[in-house]
Amino acid sequence: MSIISPEKVFVQQLNLPVFSERKIQVSIVRLDLIHPFISGNKWFKLSGYIKDAAEKGYQKIATFGGAYSNHILATAAYCYDNSLKAVGFIRGEEPSDYSNILQEALKFNMQLVFLSREDYKNRNLSFLKEEYSDCYFIDEGGFGPLGITGIKDIFEWIPTETNFIVAACGTGTTLAGLIYSALLHQQIVGINVLKGYEAIVEDINSLFPSYFKPNKWEVFNDYHFGGYAKKTDSLIHFMNQLWDTNRLPTDFVYESKMMFGLIDLAEKGYFPQNSSVLAIHSGGLQGNYSLPKGLLHF
Repeated sequence: MSIISPEKVFVQQLNLPVFSERKIQVSIVRLDLIHPFISGNKWFKLSGYIKDAAEKGYQKIATFGGAYSNHILATAAYCYDNSLKAVGFIRGEEPSDYSNILQEALKFNMQLVFLSREDYKNRNLSFLKEEYSDCYFIDEGGFGPLGITGIKDIFEWIPTETNFIVAACGTGTTLAGLIYSALLHQQIVGINVLKGYEAIVEDINSLFPSYFKPNKWEVFNDYHFGGYAKKTDSLIHFMNQLWDTNRLPTDFVYESKMMFGLIDLAEKGYFPQNSSVLAIHSGGLQGNYSLPKGLLHF
């Protein structure tokens, strides 16, 4: 694909009083700038699957997600730009009004199929595989061993002196990829945006080859602000502060919660003095389309 623009990606230094007080260097790699719809980790997670699909001769990709899933939109855009057909299996009954994400997916000619929450939960149903036998299936959020293979390319923008790499996690695929490719001195920190998903650690471990012995890594489950895609007035205020002080745009689903967790951990002394901390901006800013105009400063 020629639409990826890696030259636009840069590492942005973040300046907040807590960082200087704790004597740590904190920056963020702006992967959100790669592409307006296939931004951040989505590009890297999808690359392994699309390559595998091509090698197996598939011309149609099917995947899963909710009505506000950035993965759904990214897959639609990726397929459109590669002249592939796309099917999105959407969690829940068909709404009377489509979300902005689903509207954008339709513009990329994705076929939307709505599943009851029960069918979606058991989405490896045989009837789906039979009815859509011409499709190459990718699980929700790109979860799976192939989803972690492309993540290694993110390290092109991660300075080798980085001690801590911090990322938001939903399915845990991106975090698994970071853990798998990290250097020996690098510790991976995940900020879980799903409420009640403590099993994420087990799911991440399931993606590794049996011979793999990971470096130290940790997932924090207390920064979800009520659950997936949930928000509070304080979170919106925090997003505006990040923009006003550092010109850092975040979304209310992933990146704002990741940054809130990172800052809170810094305040608690989690990162030792003189640490070099790098956050991963995994994109998804289009999720903010659902917010009222003027609520955000950017």
